[in-house]
Amino acid sequence: MLEKLQVPFEIEAPEVDEQRLANETPKKLVARLAEAKAAAVAQHHRGALVIGSDQVAVIDSEILGKPGTHHKAVTQLSRASGKRVTFLTGLCLANSDTGDRQTEVVPFIVRFRELSESQIENYLRKEQPYNSAGSFKSEGLGIALFERLEGDDPNTLIGLPLIRLTRMLEREGFNVL
Repeated sequence: MLEKLQVPFEIEAPEVDEQRLANETPKKLVARLAEAKAAAVAQHHRGALVIGSDQVAVIDSEILGKPGTHHKAVTQLSRASGKRVTFLTGLCLANSDTGDRQTEVVPFIVRFRELSESQIENYLRKEQPYNSAGSFKSEGLGIALFERLEGDDPNTLIGLPLIRLTRMLEREGFNVL
């Protein structure tokens, strides 16, 4: 996704415990994890702007994780059928030299179509999104599951709100244009 901005970057996956804390809201969870990921990488890269992000899908105030299995994916998609699912993406930009951090939580709403059992089964058989939060891949066939998308930046749904990131980079003196 960063290639869209045509900026140089390296990818590093930090070791961060992603367990939810007791009584932690989904919004606070993604903000905390985005900050923790950015901080973990920033400590090893002087002179860098480090991006950390984390995302959760929320339906009826409950976080939907990655299903892992076909059965759990069927359950998640059946539950989402005809409903609104909110994706919260925590985004943190850390300046490794100054220690400054900018953190935002960006929402994106997906309204699911009413889905039949056969539509869910066909989708899962074709795309097998068992490692995707909410049991779908919007950048693929998963788009056919939706009735409507609501948000400022469609990249947010995929996990990196590029419009917000561009503004954060500019506040650090890095202009993508």
